[in-house]
Amino acid sequence: MNLYFECKSGISGDMAVAALLDLGADKEKLDKALSSINLENEFEYKITKKSVNGIMTTDFDVILKNQHRHEGEHTCGHHHEHHHHEHRNLNDINKIIDGADAAGSAKTLAKKIFEIVAKAESKVHGKPINEIHFHEVGAIDSIADILSFAVLFDDLNPKNVYISPLTDGQGFVTCQHGKIPVPVPAVVEIASSCKIPLKFSSNEGEMVTPTGAAIAAALYNGENLPEEIIIEKIGLGAGKRPYEHPILRVFAIKE
Repeated sequence: MNLYFECKSGISGDMAVAALLDLGADKEKLDKALSSINLENEFEYKITKKSVNGIMTTDFDVILKNQHRHEGEHTCGHHHEHHHHEHRNLNDINKIIDGADAAGSAKTLAKKIFEIVAKAESKVHGKPINEIHFHEVGAIDSIADILSFAVLFDDLNPKNVYISPLTDGQGFVTCQHGKIPVPVPAVVEIASSCKIPLKFSSNEGEMVTPTGAAIAAALYNGENLPEEIIIEKIGLGAGKRPYEHPILRVFAIKE
């Protein structure tokens, strides 16, 4: 089996997790990995079906516990709302991943994705990676999204992976640092450093998050999708931003 990530409607961590679940990846492995990291006092998650523009999709939602919500505040790269929570650096996150009940190959992928985000945030903020406690990277929803994605991707174990150009919106979003342009700086840095094609739509706001861009970058190998494919199954992951068509499609295609 090969996979094709069609990112013309953007990509985020939760969209990618949802699409792989919709494709048939093993939910029990996700449950086992997330329960093993002993952060149940910080978050819970829900997996539901959701209609988006009349199309039935899967939705993956991380819900943070005992936190103060900042309603309507953008977060410099997350499709989840911003919360007060413990700030963690890359070493802290790698220790959490190492303690997860997951395959070694899944842990390696999760660490790779986090490192891509961390390097981008380090460049954007002008500080060494482990001197910054990234609220973006260390947020518990990012840990849940990235570990879940890595476990599900490892379960599907595709032979080849194809990534479409990343399509983002335009305009500005507001985060704790102030108003910043879309694509947000970390996404621009990931696209630049990893040489991932980036496109722009007329949608106002953020369609590609740093987590989503890092997932794509971790899998991107520069290969183009063959001109003709046989689609065996389609996974549809719902996004949470109010733009026109927030759906990530992941195709399982015949080798």
